Amino acid sequence: MARSKQSLKRRRTDAVKAKRNRSKMRELRSAIKSVNESDTPENREKALRKAQSLIDKASKIRLLHPNKASRLKHSIM
Repeated sequence: MARSKQSLKRRRTDAVKAKRNRSKMRELRSAIKSVNESDTPENREKALRKAQSLIDKASKIRLLHPNKASRLKHSIM
């Protein structure tokens, strides 16, 4: 394992990014589950808007591939 200053900094920043990505993906999966488990049409509509927004944001920052984002949005409709 390299011990240069650059590689040590890269490990630190990668750890921060991984933690951030895990939390964003967990929020996204929870939003998708809430759409599927909603009982009333009003609740489903609110959950659907939130899930679509989170999917779009994840796709924008390349957390999800754009094609997968499109597939997810289509599957929850």
